[in-house]
Amino acid sequence: MKIKYLFVVLFVATLSCNTTKKEEQETEVKTEVQKEEVVKKVPKNQKLTKDQQIASAIIAVPTEAREGAAVYGYDENGDLIAIREGDNSFICIADNPNKDGFQVVAYHNSLEPMMSRGRQLNKEGKSRQEKEEARASEAKSGELTLPQNPATLHIYYGEDGFFNTESGEIENAKYRYVVYIPYATQETTGLSLKPNESNHPWLMFPGKYNAHIMISPKE
Repeated sequence: MKIKYLFVVLFVATLSCNTTKKEEQETEVKTEVQKEEVVKKVPKNQKLTKDQQIASAIIAVPTEAREGAAVYGYDENGDLIAIREGDNSFICIADNPNKDGFQVVAYHNSLEPMMSRGRQLNKEGKSRQEKEEARASEAKSGELTLPQNPATLHIYYGEDGFFNTESGEIENAKYRYVVYIPYATQETTGLSLKPNESNHPWLMFPGKYNAHIMISPKE
């Protein structure tokens, strides 16, 4: 009797194990299919019209300020140009179709001297280190104007991100915002120098000209 009972238990356990493995395999197949479907839907190096660049870029701006934000976009030659004048404190940068992935940003206009200088140094072919050294030196000498108050930059980014021209929404992208406080430190802000949790704010580049609070909202 005990042998028969043991046999039944082993049979049920084996059946359960096989069923679990089958379900896991089916789940893996579905996941791979879903990934392939997503990849097929993602337009790479998306070339948007002027209006589409504006529509996608202003999504990074707080809702109430979108209408009056200035927008920079890319012309047919791939050059960054002003494509909409603004009448408030926000400046937007549309996604660069010549770079892989997706990125649109919006920032307070007090950050424009620092951002504009960075773009100029990039155009000159400077490395990241050279660019940072140049801006740090210029900020110290007063040649580069820094924001006098905390100034925020908003960003949507993602390797598979894109602007859905039908829905008018950004898809497959993460959102983050950073608050620049030049030369801020842990002592002056009370912030951690690394995130305690993935969505917790923390201070990056403490004590430097481009010190800023990193904030990544929980998905």
